[in-house]
Amino acid sequence: MTRNEDAFLLIGLGEILWDLMPSGKKLGGAPANFAYHAHALGGEGVVAACIGDDELGRKILEKLDDLGLNRDYVVVDKEHPTGTVSVEVDEAGKPSYIIHENVAWDFIPALPRLMELAMRADAVCFGALAQRSDVSRRTIQSFLAATRPSCLRVFDVNLRQSFYSREGIETSLQLANVFKINDEELPVVADVLALSGDETTILSALEKRYSLCMIALSRGEKGSLLFSEGRTSSHTGYSVVVADTVGAGDSFTAALTLGILRGYDLDRINDHANRVASFVCSKAGATPELPGT
Repeated sequence: MTRNEDAFLLIGLGEILWDLMPSGKKLGGAPANFAYHAHALGGEGVVAACIGDDELGRKILEKLDDLGLNRDYVVVDKEHPTGTVSVEVDEAGKPSYIIHENVAWDFIPALPRLMELAMRADAVCFGALAQRSDVSRRTIQSFLAATRPSCLRVFDVNLRQSFYSREGIETSLQLANVFKINDEELPVVADVLALSGDETTILSALEKRYSLCMIALSRGEKGSLLFSEGRTSSHTGYSVVVADTVGAGDSFTAALTLGILRGYDLDRINDHANRVASFVCSKAGATPELPGT
C-alpha cells in the first residue's frame, strides 16, 4: 500500500480479532480499532498483529481492505486460530467480554519488517492484553524499543479479565510516554502500583514516576481529564443515545494521539476526543464510519 507522505504514521500494535456480538461479528481488538480511527481522522493507520490461517483470518484481511487500512504487517500464523471475543452488552450499552486464549495474536513474531516499521512510526498504541503471552510481549517491547525518541508510545492499559500484572503494567509505563486509562481502571492500577490519594494526586504521581508527557483519564459519559506537565484540561463529555460503547475508548485514544502530533492545545485535544468517542457510542460496533470520512 502506498503511503501518504503528508500523514502521520500511527501503529496499532497487538490484538486483532472478531468481537462476537449479539448483532453479529464485528472487527475488534483495541489496537486495530485505534488504527482504524487514526486512519479515519486523517492519519495513516497501520495494524501490526497476527491472525490465523483460517476463514476468520481471511475475513479480517478482507475487512481491513474494506476499511482502507494497511494490512502488510498482519502476519498469518499457521498454527493458531484467529482470535475471537464473546461480547455481551447490557441495557446501558456497556460491554462485557470473554476473551479466548492461545490464539494467533498471542504469537506475534518479531519479524524484521515489523522492526523497520517501528523505526518509521510517529506513534504506536499498545495495551496490556496482547502482552499476556511471552511471545507477543517480547515482540511488543522490542518494537517499542526500536522506535525513535520522538515517537509517541501510547500505553492504553485496557484491562481485561485477569490479563495483567504489576510487572507488565510497570514495564509498559516505563516504555511509554503517553498513558490512557479510564476511571474504572484507575483505582485498580493505583492499587497494583501502591499509589493512593485523589485522581489528581495519583495522576501526578504516575507522571513523575514514569516521566510521562501526558495522561488521559476517560470517564465515560462524564467526559475526561487530560494531565500534562502540571497542566490539566477537564471536559464534561457529550450526551448521546448510546448504541454501545465498544471501541469508544479506542477512538478517543486515536483522536488524542493525533491531537498531540498536530500540536493542538489540551482543551482542543480533549474536546475533539470526546466528540469522536461520543459519536462512536451512538453507533453499533467499534468501527463505524465517521462523519466527513
